[in-house]
Amino acid sequence: MVDTPGKITLWQVEIFVAAAEESSISAAARRLGASNSAVSQQLSNLESALGARLLERGERPMPLTAAGEMFLKRAQAILNEAAQATAELTVRDMSSRVRLRLGMIEDFDADVTPALLMKLSETMPKARFLLETGASHRLLDKLETRGLDLTVTAEPTDLSSALEVHPLLQDPYVVVAPKRMIRDQAKMLDVLRAKPLIQYTSRHVMGRQIAAHLTRQNLVLSHRFELDSYHSIMAMVARGEGWTILTPLGVMRAKRFMDRVETFPLPFAPLSRQISLIARRDDEQDMPATLAATIRPLISEEIVAFCQGRMPWLGDQMKVLG
Repeated sequence: MVDTPGKITLWQVEIFVAAAEESSISAAARRLGASNSAVSQQLSNLESALGARLLERGERPMPLTAAGEMFLKRAQAILNEAAQATAELTVRDMSSRVRLRLGMIEDFDADVTPALLMKLSETMPKARFLLETGASHRLLDKLETRGLDLTVTAEPTDLSSALEVHPLLQDPYVVVAPKRMIRDQAKMLDVLRAKPLIQYTSRHVMGRQIAAHLTRQNLVLSHRFELDSYHSIMAMVARGEGWTILTPLGVMRAKRFMDRVETFPLPFAPLSRQISLIARRDDEQDMPATLAATIRPLISEEIVAFCQGRMPWLGDQMKVLG
């Protein structure tokens, strides 16, 4: 793409906002799927067109100049208006959309995500799909900084009012223990107190929810391991090294160990998390609601039916929302 000297392009504005928010040329390039050299060249073209230096590129992290601070507010408004215009056109004809940047919680990547992408590819035949999987807090950060258009994540309690939420799934927390460790459910809590808890990391939303809930129950449990991998946690439980608290989705992610463990309801107050589709408010018009309606049947078929079949005591503790 060749820029006309003295003219500002929308691509330049998007690159500038990414560089300003990431404080790094390389991070902005990764976010936009461009090369470092292309990002640097477009920033130079923009600065030439404006007649002002916007970023102190020799410093790390890279700060804005006074002119950059001033232009950033206008640049964000330009991108908001462009997104609004694109969304309005998309509502009229989703098949004309040329790009969708979708964030997806890791829990869905093997079951729901492939089926969803196939359905979307039929609805939007011209679109290029950019999928990013990861932890909920990272996906939400990318959404808020416009690195993603929409994301499916575990919903935190402190969600920004600038975001709109479409609930998808209620995912309850359960006890996962080695086979035959719990012989009498009436005495489960005593057994759990005597065995080490293999804890899901408190660096993630799910781990913080579990830790806060145990505190509310006045439970102090011994633990030596705090891990961020469902597979590692389930492997250790299957080996008899301790027990854990996960959700059915987490258990399902490590199916190979399911025959060597048992799951039970929490022996204290119940707790669940909500998985939702989240978008910037008004940016995508009706698309978030349409996408949520597409995802819900897939969750029901691919996840809820399987989990309730393996854990029939779940009942409606695990259910599709909305």
